[in-house]
Amino acid sequence: MKLQTRNPATSLAEQEKGIAPVYSLRDLVIYFLRLGSLGFGGPVALVGYMHRDLVEQKKWITEEEYKEGLALAQLAPGPLAAQLGIYLGFVHYRVVGATLAGLAFVLPSFVMVVVLGICYRLFGGLPWMQAVFYGVGAAVIGIIAMSAYKLTVKSVSKLQVNAIKTNWLLWILYLTGIVVTVVTQSENILLFVFAGLLYMLVKTPPQWLSRDARLSSFFLLTGINFWDFQTDTLWKIAVFFLKAGAFVFGSGLAIVPFLHGGVVTEYHWLSEQQFVDAVAVAMITPGPVVITVGFIGYLVAGFPGAAVAALATFLPCYLFTILPAPYFKKIARNKPVKGFVDGITATVVGALVGAVIIIATRSITDIATAIIAIVAVLSLIYFKKIQEPIIILVAAVIGVVLKMLL
Repeated sequence: MKLQTRNPATSLAEQEKGIAPVYSLRDLVIYFLRLGSLGFGGPVALVGYMHRDLVEQKKWITEEEYKEGLALAQLAPGPLAAQLGIYLGFVHYRVVGATLAGLAFVLPSFVMVVVLGICYRLFGGLPWMQAVFYGVGAAVIGIIAMSAYKLTVKSVSKLQVNAIKTNWLLWILYLTGIVVTVVTQSENILLFVFAGLLYMLVKTPPQWLSRDARLSSFFLLTGINFWDFQTDTLWKIAVFFLKAGAFVFGSGLAIVPFLHGGVVTEYHWLSEQQFVDAVAVAMITPGPVVITVGFIGYLVAGFPGAAVAALATFLPCYLFTILPAPYFKKIARNKPVKGFVDGITATVVGALVGAVIIIATRSITDIATAIIAIVAVLSLIYFKKIQEPIIILVAAVIGVVLKMLL
């Protein structure tokens, strides 16, 4: 049966009365498969691509629907771009659309990081692979540092006297996140929750506080550790990455400090260099940056580890998106909810900066790596259209050349 077309400005209420969308579920899945395969540039770029493609060009989604989805993605924990994609799938095709859109968006990059994990396991000890990550690791530090600055300006305030005065509490929470992360070498979820509650109570106290208120084929792959895992480790991976997906707000890079504290410091699953390489893998693949969890999971426990890590990370953001989606218009107007998230976000961004400092002190080992990191930052500042994968590729070539000369 042919779908009935609709005016792009048609409201969701009118669609529920029987006016079908202008695109099929198949069209939606194909779009997110393509975006997950070719969408480089990180969460900010991916969110921009969705607006350009779905709102401006295809007119599948109205401006109002897009803004509602973006607001929900910013309010709920989890990777920003993935949550927005899930919400946009929900708009016309409800739970089925949200599920398929999310899977289509994440699947291509998940496959890529698993393949890269296999290569890393096979060739990670070879000089040429070490040379590649020598340059790539330094460039990643520069890229993350630049992303941390952008997140600071967006989530806390601009670096202007008046803006800092106005948002003084957010800056205190932000600096606290930096200091605690650097001193303890880890990230504390309770600190994030406390920061959110504190900011909510100070800036936007809820009404109730006011005075007046109340197998078999997989065995062939054992040579590359494809099916190499322990059940206990899988449970630990599931619990840890479930917490990562449930308590980290903001862009995909906001999960980096949390992952560093658990993967490197607490469980010792990866070395410092392996962790930097894992972040680098996320940078050179399209789709959501947070897919680095698949690479980490693979290094720890083969393909089962990759699958469990990815599922556990994305499950909370999926649930936090589809459950409140039908009622979000009321939730979005709730000032205490916004205040709670603002407080958490400021502290998380501070923790991200702290993690950048920790990782940089261990990854910037000589003048060459320091120069690569600085050039990566300057490239992002002065060449606005340059994409991170290009910087990573150039850094890899430089790393190989330097290792050949030294």
